[in-house]
Amino acid sequence: MVPKQLLPFVGVGIVVVGILVAALFWVQRGAHLELEGSIQKVRTLAVEEAASIAVLDFRFVNSADYPFVVRDVTVSLEDWQGQILEGAVVSEVDARRLFQYYPRLGQKFNDTLVARTRIAPHQTMDRMIAARFEIPEKRLPERRRLRIRVEDVDGPVSEIVENGR
Repeated sequence: MVPKQLLPFVGVGIVVVGILVAALFWVQRGAHLELEGSIQKVRTLAVEEAASIAVLDFRFVNSADYPFVVRDVTVSLEDWQGQILEGAVVSEVDARRLFQYYPRLGQKFNDTLVARTRIAPHQTMDRMIAARFEIPEKRLPERRRLRIRVEDVDGPVSEIVENGR
């Protein structure tokens, strides 16, 4: 038990420690390196009977106080049964050709998110990614969700997941 004459000092000490902890969290708020965003549009194309392309237009922001430099980008699909299918990501040059040869895809609005892309602190970007999946195009609309995984050169990984499915 604390003597009664020490209670005010203990109370002040607890308040001071609480303020210091809150200040520490406040100072570190921008240190968590993560991209936050959403998939805006998904377009699909059958390239073979058992293979298709999904083109994902997405928007994201680097909410950290530090730059995010892309090491790798992958795309996966979760089908209606919960099975995860990895897509083969299409390069920027090949994506341009896809849009040129297949006008059904529409206009190419954004550049492809590629390795070594530097995203400045608090910067918002619109990008796209195209991936080939070894499933028929008719199965793409039956998916649960698409997921874009972006890895930073220093290790942190961010995921942008399709909503509304």
